[in-house]
Amino acid sequence: MTEPLDPDMFDPLCPSDLSPIRIGDKWAGMIIRCLEHGPRRFSELRVPLRGITAKVLTQSLRTLERNGLVARTAYAGPTQRVEYELTPLGRSLLEPLDAACAWASEHWDELIDAREAPSSFAQ
Repeated sequence: MTEPLDPDMFDPLCPSDLSPIRIGDKWAGMIIRCLEHGPRRFSELRVPLRGITAKVLTQSLRTLERNGLVARTAYAGPTQRVEYELTPLGRSLLEPLDAACAWASEHWDELIDAREAPSSFAQ
């Protein structure tokens, strides 16, 4: 049995939101992180991804599946359930995600300053 996901896995001030390096959509990297330690059900994924709607989570999972990064397994029986897990291709993204997170952590202050600075595009 896999440990439950930490509801605070993605703190609102986490560098994952500040990182200009994205894999897929806004949520893809965080979904991949949620699946890092094994298969998860849809409802489990919603715990740390508090700001995501069911519709957007479904769309993100379908895109990750279509791109070969996530596998969806439906189990029949008295208690039907669906689980999502990383494919080997999806697992190969964990190391680059680690590097992107480390970069964002290292440049945290610069990223915050850039976000808070007046934009030259607003003129």
